Amino acid sequence: MSNKHSMEIERQPSDTVKAKDPIVDYEKGKDTTVTYVDGFKEEDRLSIESETQEYVLKQPPDGGRAWLVLFGCFCGLFCTQGYNYVWGIFLNYYNENVFPDQMTALSWIGSLWLALANIVGPFYSWFAVKVGYKWMLIAAVVLWSLGIMMASIATEIWHLYLTQGVLMGVGASLVWFPCVSAAQQWFSKRRGLSVGIAISGSGFGGLILSNVIQAVIDHLGYQWALRIVGFISFALLIIAACTVRPLNIPQKSEIKIFDLRPFRNPQFVLLFAIQFIGNFAFNVPSSFLPAYANHLGLDPWIGTNMSAIISGVMIVGKISSGFISDYVGRANMTFITTIMTGVMCLAVWLTVTTPAGIWAFAAMFGYFGGGFLVMVPALLGQVVGMEDIESANGLLFFAWFFGGLFGSPICAALINDASGHPTYDHAIIFGGVLMVFSGLLAWVVRVMRAGWNPLVKV
Repeated sequence: MSNKHSMEIERQPSDTVKAKDPIVDYEKGKDTTVTYVDGFKEEDRLSIESETQEYVLKQPPDGGRAWLVLFGCFCGLFCTQGYNYVWGIFLNYYNENVFPDQMTALSWIGSLWLALANIVGPFYSWFAVKVGYKWMLIAAVVLWSLGIMMASIATEIWHLYLTQGVLMGVGASLVWFPCVSAAQQWFSKRRGLSVGIAISGSGFGGLILSNVIQAVIDHLGYQWALRIVGFISFALLIIAACTVRPLNIPQKSEIKIFDLRPFRNPQFVLLFAIQFIGNFAFNVPSSFLPAYANHLGLDPWIGTNMSAIISGVMIVGKISSGFISDYVGRANMTFITTIMTGVMCLAVWLTVTTPAGIWAFAAMFGYFGGGFLVMVPALLGQVVGMEDIESANGLLFFAWFFGGLFGSPICAALINDASGHPTYDHAIIFGGVLMVFSGLLAWVVRVMRAGWNPLVKV
């Protein structure tokens, strides 16, 4: 790609109103200039307007009501995705006090949750139009609240599979997709920042809920910890259900129940692969770091507060990565955060055995891992355009399904190997190598968009 084209990418991102972005036309297989209006290809917009005069696409306002929508997104992800970072506290407590030495069986609870949190993905664009954001979020209020309250009276591991695994997982799925999509749609110039703020809700949730959960477990027991988290979640999900709405609702005639159009785009295929591979590895630290600290014989306080530290630093990583990406380029930032997450596992976690080393790794993983979570969806709008954002979001995050389902059990099996003594090195290497490979795929996306010059904003 010529330098002229590279500089044009830097000045005019593809989702800017009336921008011209030299990209590859994936149907014609050659470089071409495509005109975008309001984030849509001009030819597609003209086709839509010729079908109906009533369907007028709105420009992302980058302010005003958009901030209210973003607050709702933050609230929804605070309780559902924030729970992901405190699951390690419950896992460690269950394994030591409720169901002793059942780590492998217990790890399937978190895996079910992670997998089902993305189950709506392939059908999301259909749900968004036929059901709507409001009713998806209302259903999430019911499923999430029922699941966490029923988990508080569970007496068998399979009870937790159904409650903390299935009910809460499906509920999280109905929250995740509308909240991420809305954050992408209502902002254009500040899209990296808006997605960062929305997803930072999970970091705030992990930071606050981890302290609440541990304090309640110490004084009232784990059952009441689940119930109190349920009360908090109910209130925040009601706020999300009342505020989160799409900017533009696609015409019903255009929606397919299983829309695979984004796979025509090679860059989207690579983003899908990054999510697919990365999720086998990403949850290794957040799920097993508290148990790893206990395994080393460190002060129990360290393991207890590890989730809070990761979540707290992730807040900084998510917001700052999104903010920086709006200036240096979202593809550039995606590569940096993804590959550094893997490098930190291999270079730091694999070698440390002291409290200071564990704290250092938790901070590094929190920062770069938080950036990884934000940057892939922030980049998505540039890769596919706003016309395919709903279906692309669904497919992109469905890629987490298999890693969510099998990632933790694989790591648990690697930790509890045939030697009979827990060893974490194999699980750490497994996670680190996969994240580094995902980072290399992110570099390929960056090269496809702007060539080999590392100084080009893209």
